[in-house]
Amino acid sequence: MVTQPMALEDEADDVRSLAERLVAGEEAALEAVYDRWSPLVHTYALRALADPHDAEDVTQQVFVAAWRSRHTLTPSPSALPAWLIGIARHKVADVRAARARDADRLAAVVSLPGAHELHQSADEDVAEQLVVRQAVDEMPDPRRTILFLAFWEEHSHAEIAERVGLPLGTVKSHLRRGLITLHRQLEGVRHESR
Repeated sequence: MVTQPMALEDEADDVRSLAERLVAGEEAALEAVYDRWSPLVHTYALRALADPHDAEDVTQQVFVAAWRSRHTLTPSPSALPAWLIGIARHKVADVRAARARDADRLAAVVSLPGAHELHQSADEDVAEQLVVRQAVDEMPDPRRTILFLAFWEEHSHAEIAERVGLPLGTVKSHLRRGLITLHRQLEGVRHESR
């Protein structure tokens, strides 16, 4: 029975020593703290947030915050795990606040007059983007490549001319003709959707 209190004293000394090394800025101490208490922090975050991804993020944030604010820790056997859980509580509160803000924004958008029309407009925009992309994909080269470089990769006319090995005037001509073709196709799609 004498060995049991001795084992507890050794354990307390180990935790105190680990806390002192962490406060001193020893990266190996941070690794040891993470190895030892990350399951505790993760379990707390998972129970509080009920989302494995958020719990993993919070766990990582706790140990980054612990490293950055290690100077605030007063080394003692019980202080280290309690300090980590205190940081975890703050990080969990941050996630909950962000969730509440997101829910408020969503509720505000849904309750806006014309929100249904906004949703329809977004659907129409997606449809137009798909039509444009398909139309460009169906164009013969070099026009397809030139339009892709101009509008998806946002290269200048001169950069495109250099890249495809064509004169600048030819590149501009392909762009103009391609845009005329796209305009006609979009007008047809818009006319049919009315």
